[in-house]
Amino acid sequence: MASSFVDKARITVHAGKGGDGAVAFHREKYVAAGGPDGGDGGRGGNVVFTVDDNMSTLMDFRYKRKYVAGNGANGSGKRCYGKDGETLYIKVPRGTIVRDTETGAIMHDMSTGEDWIAAKGGRGGWGNMHFATPTRQVPRFAKPGLPGESHDITLELKLLADVGLVGFPNVGKSTLLSVVSKAHPKIANYHFTTLFPNLGVVYVDEGVSFVMADIPGIIEGASEGAGLGHDFLRHIDRCRLLVHLVDVSGSEGRNPVEDFEAINAELREYSPELAERPQIVVGNKCDLLGEERENIDRLRTHVEALGYRFFAMSAATHEGTRELVKECAGRLAELPPIASFEADYIPPEPKVDTSGELTIEHFDDMWIVEGPWLQRLVATVNFSDYESRMYFDRVLREAGVFKRMEEQGVKDGDTVSMYDLMFEYKD
Repeated sequence: MASSFVDKARITVHAGKGGDGAVAFHREKYVAAGGPDGGDGGRGGNVVFTVDDNMSTLMDFRYKRKYVAGNGANGSGKRCYGKDGETLYIKVPRGTIVRDTETGAIMHDMSTGEDWIAAKGGRGGWGNMHFATPTRQVPRFAKPGLPGESHDITLELKLLADVGLVGFPNVGKSTLLSVVSKAHPKIANYHFTTLFPNLGVVYVDEGVSFVMADIPGIIEGASEGAGLGHDFLRHIDRCRLLVHLVDVSGSEGRNPVEDFEAINAELREYSPELAERPQIVVGNKCDLLGEERENIDRLRTHVEALGYRFFAMSAATHEGTRELVKECAGRLAELPPIASFEADYIPPEPKVDTSGELTIEHFDDMWIVEGPWLQRLVATVNFSDYESRMYFDRVLREAGVFKRMEEQGVKDGDTVSMYDLMFEYKD
């Protein structure tokens, strides 16, 4: 069972290609020169991430790595538009972070429950009905559809829990979770029983509940990648409150004060912000103390001097668990909600090799410019953004496109068509 937890996955998403525009002419009895009526191609399907609260791992992405949306259908005669490509919905657990694999930048945080478009489908090509003018009544050309967006993506699951249980392995975190919630984590008397996080809903009173996560035991060096802790420290990022369990029984000859400081040092190393998260310290396994109270007294004195609330507890006998749960609920009522991670991904300028073939044709005052690299460029430029338009113009000038058109006789005011982009040429 433990091996079934997957909290990181790499996938590739491809949006659908737009359908091609049609070259067609109106044919009807008794109607002479019906004119062009080729319809536009349909838009390619988007790739959309959607939250599924029934999912708790990224296991589904272990074997399937490539996700492709439907292509748009081609246009046809009688001004019939092609059907749009089918949108591909990818279900992920709530709390999944979507990152750009190359840069590691956050593209989106799937914690709010809203759908998010990861890759937009390509625009459909125009049919020849768009190219008719008084001087060009029989346009015998249409536009191909544009390719859809493609991204290499890393999915990273950060659990959405209000309270995170932290501490060394075998301090009783799984036992506590099983006692205060209906979760059934695997429990045994050896280190790293918990190989993946367990979630449980803790019901306090009517209408009052919170989610508690049993995080695998952190060991010294976890923030540098040692042991299991490094893989799962990310799950504490979401928690509003940390419950730090320390074994005070002395059964393994450990020093509880040193254990407490070692775990906090790992938290600080991983994230200084995380180390400042509100924390309740719990001395667990009090039922094994007997008359020897030195361990628990030293820990209590140490943590209370640092400003932490301290609870003595025995998860195994349920002693003190109710008081701890009530304290957690009270603290959570005062704390702000779980924060979302801000997207910091900036789409790079498209890198286009302009050395490839480019065709320039003209029909009266209409200039048709096409080529594989130009198609890729048009598909990636956001023409509603001024900087993107300037970049597009710069690439065309540096590639000598306008110079070639001028040599072929383009005039001020002529119409230039580049796939689904149409503009008036200016000297």
